[in-house]
Amino acid sequence: MKKALPILIIIIVLIVTAALAIGIKRTKTVDWEESFDEKSNKPYGVSVFYKELPNLFNDYKIRTVYHQPASYLSANSEDGYGEHIAEGSFIIIGNSDYLEDDSIDELLNFVDAGNTLFISDYYYPQKLHDTLNIDIDYVLNEKKDSISYQSLKYIDINDIMIDRNEGDNYFARLDTINYKVLGHSKIDYKHVNFIEVPFGNGKIFLHTEPKAFTNYNLLKEDRFKYVEGLVSYLPENNVYFDSYTKIQRGYDGDVEKESNLSWFLDQLSFKWAWYTAIIFGILFMIFNAKRRQRIIKIVKPLQNTTVAFVKTVSNLYFETQDHKNLIDKKITYFLEKIRTDYNLDTSVLNEAFINKLTSKSGKKKEDIKKVIDFINWLRSKNEFFEENLIKLNRHIEAFYSK
Repeated sequence: MKKALPILIIIIVLIVTAALAIGIKRTKTVDWEESFDEKSNKPYGVSVFYKELPNLFNDYKIRTVYHQPASYLSANSEDGYGEHIAEGSFIIIGNSDYLEDDSIDELLNFVDAGNTLFISDYYYPQKLHDTLNIDIDYVLNEKKDSISYQSLKYIDINDIMIDRNEGDNYFARLDTINYKVLGHSKIDYKHVNFIEVPFGNGKIFLHTEPKAFTNYNLLKEDRFKYVEGLVSYLPENNVYFDSYTKIQRGYDGDVEKESNLSWFLDQLSFKWAWYTAIIFGILFMIFNAKRRQRIIKIVKPLQNTTVAFVKTVSNLYFETQDHKNLIDKKITYFLEKIRTDYNLDTSVLNEAFINKLTSKSGKKKEDIKKVIDFINWLRSKNEFFEENLIKLNRHIEAFYSK
């Protein structure tokens, strides 16, 4: 060990010197990806807007929706099995292309019942274009400074600047008789970029400049006034903020990878402290390891205690009343069994999945629909009780017994 000490000191000095040299030369780059993620503090995340929602809608409930609107709104309806009846404004900022046809139908039913839908995105799902008879076009921003100006009608908000804007999306076709124009964007001349669409007993607000809601623009100069103006058109009611697409994928469609160490690894000093600690730990094990042989004891063969183990674990869960853990495990094992037995993708539990499972399993559709709908409902809840676990177990047993 004494002979290896000088070598260890030299290695430590080299590592520290390299870390300092890389830290001095390295410049941190800014991630300009348009994720529109309410948890992201990056320039084009929307965490600032998301945190301000309780102030914008004071005394009203703000709910974050992590499910497709088709399942969430149907569950939280008068005939559904949710914990409340969904009423208010449903807000979607960016990435609306994830919406499936059944979710669009459910959103339109939601609006038809007297509620509000607000979508800010460059384009919308084709079914929404066809239903509302709208077309969106794009004009390239040829200015060197890439600046466009935003204005709102009926509110004293004019020429709010949006920079880093390569072009403008605008409504090239709309029903000018029944639809109300609420705002414009301007590069060289004005384009309609914010409209109000009456639908049934409710209203749909469509906006084509989602970058206005991002952290970069809300924290720069007086641009927050433009977003305050946009939101002021919404009725004072409960808010449902869409987050399904943010946890499924980033703006380019890829899964957004996160870890508990992601923030620390973004900080240069913490990153090198972490790497240095790992390297020192490895070096310690290399230089301190010795070959030691203890007396080998006679070990008796293990007894088959499977049943006793199962009883012990089940008693542990029962005594701690950890219903959520048991429910999560039963759902996980059930879906794994479905994937193994019927070779089906269980990532999205919708009507199409129910039809496929019915076809492959030969079981009754109503029985399958009961267990799948109940699983979707459980996933939308945060608190669980013993009766939830018992009911889930009965549904699963009924599926296998028939």
